[in-house]
Amino acid sequence: MNNIVIEKLTNKNFNEYSLDNFIRYQKVKECWRFVGEEWKLVTNEYIEDWDLKKRREIAASICKLLGSEWTAYGAFLGEKIVGYIVISNKLFGSNAQYLELVLFHVSQPFRRMGIGTGLFRAICCEARLLGAEKLYISAHSSKESQAAYRKLGCVDAEEINREIAENEPFDVQMEYVL
Repeated sequence: MNNIVIEKLTNKNFNEYSLDNFIRYQKVKECWRFVGEEWKLVTNEYIEDWDLKKRREIAASICKLLGSEWTAYGAFLGEKIVGYIVISNKLFGSNAQYLELVLFHVSQPFRRMGIGTGLFRAICCEARLLGAEKLYISAHSSKESQAAYRKLGCVDAEEINREIAENEPFDVQMEYVL
Protein backbone atom coordinates (compact mmCIF):
# COMPACT_ATOMS: atom_id res chain seq x y z
CA MET A 1 0.00 0.00 0.00
CA ASN A 2 3.06 2.23 -0.34
CA ASN A 3 1.72 4.73 -2.86
CA ILE A 4 -1.96 4.28 -2.07
CA VAL A 5 -3.73 7.21 -0.41
CA ILE A 6 -7.09 6.73 1.31
CA GLU A 7 -9.28 9.79 1.45
CA LYS A 8 -12.89 10.79 1.84
CA LEU A 9 -14.71 11.01 -1.48
CA THR A 10 -16.00 14.41 -2.54
CA ASN A 11 -17.19 15.91 -5.81
CA LYS A 12 -13.61 17.21 -6.22
CA ASN A 13 -11.90 13.79 -6.23
CA PHE A 14 -14.71 11.59 -7.57
CA ASN A 15 -17.01 11.89 -10.58
CA GLU A 16 -19.12 9.77 -12.94
CA TYR A 17 -15.97 8.67 -14.83
CA SER A 18 -13.88 7.78 -11.78
CA LEU A 19 -14.56 4.04 -12.11
CA ASP A 20 -13.85 3.83 -15.86
CA ASN A 21 -10.59 1.91 -15.30
CA PHE A 22 -11.78 0.01 -12.23
CA ILE A 23 -11.73 -3.79 -12.61
CA ARG A 24 -14.68 -5.40 -10.81
CA TYR A 25 -13.82 -8.94 -11.77
CA GLN A 26 -14.37 -12.03 -9.64
CA LYS A 27 -14.37 -15.65 -10.74
CA VAL A 28 -16.73 -17.39 -8.34
CA LYS A 29 -16.67 -21.16 -7.88
CA GLU A 30 -18.39 -21.67 -4.52
CA CYS A 31 -20.96 -19.72 -2.51
CA TRP A 32 -22.44 -20.03 0.94
CA ARG A 33 -26.13 -20.95 1.00
CA PHE A 34 -28.50 -21.55 3.88
CA VAL A 35 -29.55 -25.18 3.36
CA GLY A 36 -31.94 -26.76 5.81
CA GLU A 37 -30.86 -25.15 9.07
CA GLU A 38 -27.20 -24.42 8.39
CA TRP A 39 -24.82 -22.61 6.07
CA LYS A 40 -23.15 -24.83 3.47
CA LEU A 41 -20.58 -24.14 0.79
CA VAL A 42 -22.10 -25.15 -2.56
CA THR A 43 -20.80 -25.14 -6.12
CA ASN A 44 -22.00 -22.05 -7.96
CA GLU A 45 -19.70 -21.07 -10.81
CA TYR A 46 -19.95 -17.72 -12.58
CA ILE A 47 -17.94 -14.61 -13.34
CA GLU A 48 -18.83 -11.22 -11.91
CA ASP A 49 -17.47 -8.58 -14.28
CA TRP A 50 -18.84 -5.06 -14.60
CA ASP A 51 -18.76 -3.41 -18.00
CA LEU A 52 -18.15 0.31 -18.51
CA LYS A 53 -21.88 1.08 -18.45
CA LYS A 54 -22.30 -0.63 -15.05
CA ARG A 55 -19.21 1.11 -13.61
CA ARG A 56 -20.53 4.48 -14.72
CA GLU A 57 -23.98 3.72 -13.23
CA ILE A 58 -22.32 2.92 -9.88
CA ALA A 59 -20.15 6.05 -10.05
CA ALA A 60 -23.19 8.21 -10.91
CA SER A 61 -25.09 6.75 -7.92
CA ILE A 62 -22.19 7.54 -5.61
CA CYS A 63 -21.95 11.10 -6.97
CA LYS A 64 -25.68 11.69 -6.62
CA LEU A 65 -25.93 10.52 -2.99
CA LEU A 66 -22.49 11.53 -1.71
CA GLY A 67 -22.73 13.78 1.32
CA SER A 68 -26.52 13.87 1.52
CA GLU A 69 -27.31 10.17 1.95
CA TRP A 70 -23.95 8.42 1.67
CA THR A 71 -20.42 8.82 3.03
CA ALA A 72 -17.56 7.25 1.13
CA TYR A 73 -13.81 6.76 1.03
CA GLY A 74 -11.59 5.91 -1.89
CA ALA A 75 -8.15 4.40 -2.24
CA PHE A 76 -6.13 6.30 -4.83
CA LEU A 77 -2.97 5.51 -6.75
CA GLY A 78 -2.23 8.97 -8.06
CA GLU A 79 -5.58 10.11 -9.43
CA LYS A 80 -6.73 6.56 -10.22
CA ILE A 81 -9.24 5.02 -7.80
CA VAL A 82 -8.33 1.42 -6.93
CA GLY A 83 -10.84 0.84 -4.14
CA TYR A 84 -13.88 2.43 -2.55
CA ILE A 85 -16.26 1.93 0.34
CA VAL A 86 -19.65 3.56 0.91
CA ILE A 87 -22.02 3.68 3.89
CA SER A 88 -25.52 5.03 4.19
CA ASN A 89 -25.93 7.93 6.62
CA LYS A 90 -29.32 6.66 7.86
CA LEU A 91 -29.34 4.80 11.18
CA PHE A 92 -31.69 1.82 11.53
CA GLY A 93 -32.31 -1.21 13.73
CA SER A 94 -34.19 -1.77 16.99
CA ASN A 95 -31.94 0.75 18.76
CA ALA A 96 -30.87 2.78 15.70
CA GLN A 97 -27.54 0.99 16.05
CA TYR A 98 -26.75 0.17 12.39
CA LEU A 99 -25.47 1.99 9.35
CA GLU A 100 -25.49 0.01 6.12
CA LEU A 101 -22.28 -0.73 4.26
CA VAL A 102 -23.65 -0.10 0.77
CA LEU A 103 -20.64 -0.71 -1.49
CA PHE A 104 -17.15 -2.08 -0.89
CA HIS A 105 -14.83 -3.01 -3.75
CA VAL A 106 -11.13 -3.17 -4.51
CA SER A 107 -10.02 -3.30 -8.14
CA GLN A 108 -8.89 -6.82 -9.05
CA PRO A 109 -5.14 -6.10 -9.56
CA PHE A 110 -4.95 -4.39 -6.14
CA ARG A 111 -6.53 -7.06 -3.95
CA ARG A 112 -4.64 -8.70 -1.06
CA MET A 113 -2.52 -5.60 -0.52
CA GLY A 114 -4.26 -4.26 2.61
CA ILE A 115 -6.29 -1.67 0.69
CA GLY A 116 -9.63 -3.15 1.75
CA THR A 117 -8.55 -3.17 5.39
CA GLY A 118 -7.52 0.49 5.16
CA LEU A 119 -10.82 1.47 3.57
CA PHE A 120 -12.78 -0.53 6.13
CA ARG A 121 -10.99 1.15 9.05
CA ALA A 122 -11.61 4.61 7.58
CA ILE A 123 -15.34 3.99 7.09
CA CYS A 124 -15.66 2.49 10.59
CA CYS A 125 -14.30 5.74 12.09
CA GLU A 126 -16.81 7.69 10.01
CA ALA A 127 -19.68 5.40 11.06
CA ARG A 128 -18.86 5.99 14.74
CA LEU A 129 -18.94 9.75 14.15
CA LEU A 130 -22.39 9.34 12.59
CA GLY A 131 -23.64 7.62 15.77
CA ALA A 132 -23.56 3.97 14.71
CA GLU A 133 -22.64 1.09 17.00
CA LYS A 134 -22.45 -1.43 14.16
CA LEU A 135 -22.12 -1.70 10.40
CA TYR A 136 -24.77 -3.79 8.65
CA ILE A 137 -23.47 -5.68 5.62
CA SER A 138 -25.43 -7.55 2.98
CA ALA A 139 -22.32 -9.42 1.87
CA HIS A 140 -21.65 -11.34 -1.33
CA SER A 141 -21.92 -15.05 -0.56
CA SER A 142 -18.85 -16.20 -2.49
CA LYS A 143 -16.27 -18.19 -0.55
CA GLU A 144 -13.63 -15.48 -1.11
CA SER A 145 -15.85 -12.53 -0.19
CA GLN A 146 -17.03 -14.25 2.98
CA ALA A 147 -13.44 -15.05 3.95
CA ALA A 148 -12.47 -11.39 3.47
CA TYR A 149 -15.36 -10.11 5.62
CA ARG A 150 -14.70 -12.66 8.35
CA LYS A 151 -11.00 -11.73 8.35
CA LEU A 152 -12.07 -8.13 9.03
CA GLY A 153 -14.07 -9.35 12.06
CA CYS A 154 -17.56 -9.36 10.54
CA VAL A 155 -20.04 -11.90 11.92
CA ASP A 156 -23.60 -12.99 11.14
CA ALA A 157 -26.04 -10.16 11.83
CA GLU A 158 -27.94 -10.33 15.11
CA GLU A 159 -30.83 -8.40 13.56
CA ILE A 160 -31.88 -8.94 9.95
CA ASN A 161 -33.07 -5.95 7.93
CA ARG A 162 -35.77 -7.65 5.84
CA GLU A 163 -35.82 -4.99 3.10
CA ILE A 164 -32.06 -5.27 2.53
CA ALA A 165 -32.07 -9.07 2.77
CA GLU A 166 -34.94 -9.41 0.27
CA ASN A 167 -33.16 -7.10 -2.18
CA GLU A 168 -30.21 -9.55 -2.39
CA PRO A 169 -31.62 -12.95 -1.31
CA PHE A 170 -28.34 -14.85 -1.81
CA ASP A 171 -26.24 -12.41 0.23
CA VAL A 172 -25.15 -13.23 3.77
CA GLN A 173 -26.45 -10.70 6.29
CA MET A 174 -23.54 -9.65 8.50
CA GLU A 175 -22.52 -7.00 10.99
CA TYR A 176 -19.40 -5.46 12.40
CA VAL A 177 -19.31 -4.06 15.93
CA LEU A 178 -17.69 -0.65 15.95
